[in-house]
Amino acid sequence: MDEMAYCIYGENKHYGTPRNPCAPDRVPGGSSSGSAVAVGAMLVDFSLGTDTGASVRLPASYCGILGFRPSHDTVSTVGVLPFAQSFDTVGWFARDPVILNLVGRVLLHLPDADPTRPTQIIIPEDCFCLSSVPSERTAQILVKSVEKLFGGQFVKHVILGDYVKDNVPSLQHFMDKENEGQEYDIPSLAALSSVMQLLQRYEFKSNHAEWVTKVNPDLGPGISGRVWKAIRTTQENIDICNSVRSELRAALTALLGDHGILAIPTAPGDPPKLQTDPATLARFRARAFNLLSIAGLSGFCQVSIPLGMHNNLPVSISLLAKHGSDAFLLSIVETLYDTLKGEIAMLRE
Repeated sequence: MDEMAYCIYGENKHYGTPRNPCAPDRVPGGSSSGSAVAVGAMLVDFSLGTDTGASVRLPASYCGILGFRPSHDTVSTVGVLPFAQSFDTVGWFARDPVILNLVGRVLLHLPDADPTRPTQIIIPEDCFCLSSVPSERTAQILVKSVEKLFGGQFVKHVILGDYVKDNVPSLQHFMDKENEGQEYDIPSLAALSSVMQLLQRYEFKSNHAEWVTKVNPDLGPGISGRVWKAIRTTQENIDICNSVRSELRAALTALLGDHGILAIPTAPGDPPKLQTDPATLARFRARAFNLLSIAGLSGFCQVSIPLGMHNNLPVSISLLAKHGSDAFLLSIVETLYDTLKGEIAMLRE
C-alpha cells in the first residue's frame, strides 16, 4: 500500500514528503500532496487529486493554490480504487481561476454559461473563530470584496453550529454519546466529524479489510492506527449516520438556497511543521475535521482559494455551494479572484 489516502499532512515514510513550495519546513497537505506541489511549484498548470476527507482542499490551502472538491458523484471515479465511495471525489488544483474553471467544465461536461450573481454570502462567525488566522486576513477580505462587487446586502452572518444543531435532529445522538467529556469549540460540527469518520471507516473496512488482514501492509505512523481502527469498526449506528447525512444536506440546502455561498476557513490554522509530534497533530486534525466534514457529509462542492501569505505562511478561505452547483461556484471564484487579490495587496501597502 503506497498510502495515497488516510493522511491530511502529506508525509510519506516510503517515498519521502513532497516539498511545500510556499513553506519548505511545513507539510504540503495530503493525501494528494504531489499533485498540489506540482501546481504550486509551477511545474504544471493544473493537476488532479482525490478528496475523500480533505485530500484536495488541505493541500491546496497549504501550498497556496486553488483546489476544487466537486459535488459528490458528479465527476466519474471509474478507475479509482475506492476508499469510502459515498465520500470519494476526483478534484483538481490550479493557480489560475480561469484554468480551474476550464478544467471543471471538461470534467463536469458543462456548457459555457453567463456568470450568475450570488443571492447571499453566509459568514459563519463560529467557524472563523476555530481558526488561528485572524479573521481580517480571511473573512473580512472576502466581505470587502463581495461588497465592492455585489453590495453589502449580500452578506449574512450566522452561527453555523447552532443552525446545524437545531436542524439536524439525528445528530443529537452523537453529541450525547460520541462527544461526551470532550472539549470542542463547536460541538455540533465535532459531532458531524464523528459521523463522517465513522461512515468512512465502515466503508473502508468493506472495501479493504480482507486485503489488510491478509497482507498486514507496512503502514506509516498515524495511518496504521487509522486503518486498523477502521478494520475493527462495526455496523452499529450506521443507519443513524446516514440519517444525519440526509438531514444535513437538506438543512444546508435550505440555508443557502439555489445561489447562496457558505464561506469557511479551509483549515483551522497554519500548515503544521514537518515531523510535528503526534499529539499536536491529533489536536489539529480534530479541529480540521470540524470544518472539513461540512462538505464531506453534505456532498456539497467546495473550493479553497489562496489569500496570500500571513506571517510568511499561506492563508486561504473556502466557499461552498449546494450539491450540483459546481458551475456556479467555479464562476464565482473567477468573478471574485481579482478583487480578492486587490484587497490582499492593500494590506501590504
